[in-house]
Amino acid sequence: MSLSGKGSPVATTCADYIVAALKASGVRRVYGIPGDSLNGFTDALRRDGQVTWQHVRHEEAAAFAAAGEAAVTGEMAVTAASCGPGSLHLVNGLWDAGRSRVPVLAIAAHIPRGEIGSGYFQETHPQDFYRELSVYSELISVPEQVPRVLEVAMRTAITERGVAVVVIPGEVFLSEAPANIEIRRVRATTSVVRPRDDTLAAAAEVLNSARAVTVLAGAGVAGSHCELIALAATLKSPIVHALRGKEFVEFDNPYDVGMTGLIGYSSGYRAMEHCDTLLMLGTDFPYRPFYPPVGTPIIQVDVRGEIIGRRAPVTVSLVGTVTDTVRALLPLLEQKSDSRHLDTMVAHYQRARRRLDALAMNSSDRGGLHPQLVAATIDRLATDDAVFAVDVGTPTIWAARYLHMNGERRLVGSFTHASMANALPQAIGAQASAPDRQVIAMAGDGGLAMMLGELLTLRQQRLPVKVVVFNNGALAFVEMEMKAAGIVNFGTDLENPDFAGIATAAGLFGVRVDRAADLEGALSAAFAYDGPALVDVRVARQELALPPKITLEQLKGFALYTTRTILSGGGDEIIELARTNLSDLRSE
Repeated sequence: MSLSGKGSPVATTCADYIVAALKASGVRRVYGIPGDSLNGFTDALRRDGQVTWQHVRHEEAAAFAAAGEAAVTGEMAVTAASCGPGSLHLVNGLWDAGRSRVPVLAIAAHIPRGEIGSGYFQETHPQDFYRELSVYSELISVPEQVPRVLEVAMRTAITERGVAVVVIPGEVFLSEAPANIEIRRVRATTSVVRPRDDTLAAAAEVLNSARAVTVLAGAGVAGSHCELIALAATLKSPIVHALRGKEFVEFDNPYDVGMTGLIGYSSGYRAMEHCDTLLMLGTDFPYRPFYPPVGTPIIQVDVRGEIIGRRAPVTVSLVGTVTDTVRALLPLLEQKSDSRHLDTMVAHYQRARRRLDALAMNSSDRGGLHPQLVAATIDRLATDDAVFAVDVGTPTIWAARYLHMNGERRLVGSFTHASMANALPQAIGAQASAPDRQVIAMAGDGGLAMMLGELLTLRQQRLPVKVVVFNNGALAFVEMEMKAAGIVNFGTDLENPDFAGIATAAGLFGVRVDRAADLEGALSAAFAYDGPALVDVRVARQELALPPKITLEQLKGFALYTTRTILSGGGDEIIELARTNLSDLRSE
């Protein structure tokens, strides 16, 4: 048997072929946990010696780590798992990768071919349960399928920016590879994708007749910053960003008016509310109550035509990349001179920004530090090209409001799937793929506890991730949702250990912070440490993060919550809530 390819080694097994094909396509790491059905693949990695095996402590972390690498590099990342429970553990992290639209290949080992359908030990049907979360999911039954299915899977993951799954029975890895097959390099290609001229002209007609255009930009504006700024300058438009668009929008941007949505700014909400035309660029922003009033013309640009109009009625649909579409649209637009809408919203944003910054200026030690101070200090001390991985819940709020993006920094999180415990494993993938770059995981205490074993991965893989724990002893975001609904907090308490002590015992640098005066020194020491480090910060449990629009139902719910809490004997909680957020009231 022979296998050809430029500079490629001769492969003997299907697993050898898979490793060679991955390597030819730029893959340098595979995240996972070994198991007997995966042995043929991991042994091929060992013999090759150039694609590293990134051993983690839970397969879910492996999938999150691959997603973190893919998000930071833009290239396909790979994870692998053994049959049955191993594959099932990948599912949540792969769901996140798919919904974040990052290219990930999952290699899922399967039970022996002859036992499929017999209720065999650890039997599942992975090609079926992966199908909903993936852009491609296929079972390989015979060695002859390996080259074609693998290539299709990689090409689909890269082209559609999603999860592709190849399910392989364990003995197929060990089977002799098909004779005289060529190793093909599969990498991303670039194309020009924009609407027809008549469709662009229709969009230009709407925009030229508008007096107050607002731009809503999402992750689809990545790589289109110059076009975005030129568009806003022409239309005199404030630019609102969705959370996933933050890192691509807010830097070097005089038109930025902040974020909208449940954790956004009042300025972002008002810029959407008061526009007479909304231009959506590369975003599938899901929250309908934050869109302009019904009847406001909306123009939506996205390379995925299937998502256009699914959140609000669209006047003109423009299917294409943001870069190509805006470049073609700009010559058709009239330069606007009336900047009243823009000026009003920028001034609103500056007021909102001052209020937010005031909350991070100082902190009382009573009841824990204000988390705004912690996030602002992380932002100030982090490097100019830092990668931030943030947990779902309150860490995402503070990251969205206090981290400053500059065009080099990256922000990674579970922003669409909203899974707990994403920050640490995503930071593992980011750090493994960029060993010389500072990677900071802003972890919630609930999220860290859920994936606590991955601290051992940091030690074993010698990954210098810096973990900052927002330790408030509660599932704080869930508590805020309960308050808004008028429900007494229940089942959200967390009896936490000394996370810094656990980190120290695991061989990491660990320090706990209980006083504001100690915060900067602890973070500076951790960030300067040559290796993985954890800073356990005790933050206020009752810190509120109010949405930019408070509905009557939320006000009623909060009033009902306070009444029920007092009647349930929780008066001290109400007093602490008021005391913690007194600075918020003073800043209004």
